[in-house]
Amino acid sequence: MKDKTQKTIRLWAVNLCRMLLAAAFLFSGTVKLNDPLGTQYKIEDYGHAFGMASLIPAPIPLVMAVALAMLEFCLGVFMFFGIHRWTISRTMTLLLLIFTPLTLYLALTNPVSDCGCFGDAWILTNWQTFWKNIVLLSAAIAVAWHYKSVVRFITRRNQWLITLYTWVFALVFALVNIHGLPLIDFRPYHIGADILQKMGMNEEESAQYETYFIMEKDGVRQEFTLEDYPDSTWNFIDSRTEVVGGSQSLPEIHDLEIVPVDGPGKGEDITTDLLSDPGYKFLLIAPYLETADDGVMDRITTIYDYCLEHNYQFLCLTSSGEESIARWKDITAAEYPFCHVDAVTLKTMIRSNPGLMLLQGSSVINKWPSTRLPQKEELVQPLEDLPLAHPQVSSFVHRVLHILLWYLVPILLWTLGDRLWVTWKMRNLHKYKVTNHLKEQEK
Repeated sequence: MKDKTQKTIRLWAVNLCRMLLAAAFLFSGTVKLNDPLGTQYKIEDYGHAFGMASLIPAPIPLVMAVALAMLEFCLGVFMFFGIHRWTISRTMTLLLLIFTPLTLYLALTNPVSDCGCFGDAWILTNWQTFWKNIVLLSAAIAVAWHYKSVVRFITRRNQWLITLYTWVFALVFALVNIHGLPLIDFRPYHIGADILQKMGMNEEESAQYETYFIMEKDGVRQEFTLEDYPDSTWNFIDSRTEVVGGSQSLPEIHDLEIVPVDGPGKGEDITTDLLSDPGYKFLLIAPYLETADDGVMDRITTIYDYCLEHNYQFLCLTSSGEESIARWKDITAAEYPFCHVDAVTLKTMIRSNPGLMLLQGSSVINKWPSTRLPQKEELVQPLEDLPLAHPQVSSFVHRVLHILLWYLVPILLWTLGDRLWVTWKMRNLHKYKVTNHLKEQEK
């Protein structure tokens, strides 16, 4: 009786740990698949922090981001279904044995502000990440030690279906979000957001703050403010913002400063004036003009001409230096004005280089990656009369359900089919045994 009670307790404990691991890896993998470029930027931040950025070829961080997201997502699914119990439990344990000491080092040295393990969906400090990994590592060891107690939700015979579909789904979902924009935008510049409101401009006592940019050149690190921001020969490492007066709560958007490169207002912060203008404005966002996709210049020129015709503002926001801007103008014959904005802020605004953002006043009306910029045929009337200025944006819950349905419906159908097959097989086996028993009695 005592052994039976211990087995029951162990069964419940192991499967509780199994569900905790599955939930953590699924959530982490899903948010990374939803925003692979965000994970790429975080990996690049680590490269700069550890002085390895120059050693990593340009495509590698994105490949690593997709591979890590796919691995976490698939491990979470396999742990949930009880697929390859021995292999998956030990793989999770090995990963956590690697990442836990790493996160302890990050917590002690703080080379980057957060690890990015849950993307922008849930930002944890480095110490919170370390303690989270301690809990998960303990759960992984328990599951690996008693992996036979993990209850299977699908038979060994049919688990290959779940395995294959999960890998394919993860890859396709990542590629869709790379080609376009993240299906779920967790950042403060999402469609429908009021930028001035998120900057705390509508509060009676707005925060006063100073942003410091940690840059590196020739192995030397130095802090700069926006006023003395260096040229593109310096590599960005990290940034920090300190509240120096007013409200002590930092607003959700606290690092947006738009400074014209030339023309009226050169060198001055025009952020508030620009966003306070109630009219429409297009913002071409190119964090780095050196690597921006110049194959869409015809569409950008078309949009700029459309803005001139209808008296809409059109600005290019970039972190590149004046030499890069001049080279871009020569290559593309760009006539629109350019403004300097911090690269991290621009990459937060839109996951594309370049990308396009449409504002009305300070509200984000629409966003497009370089692969889906509006075409000439769509720009035939004033914005008030065009669908692109009135996008049908689904709710957060609807978008989550959209992702879940694409994955869960086939999985649930296969699981149901598997359960029915097992039931049919057991019934036939039972009938076979009964028939044989009756035949034996007749003899």
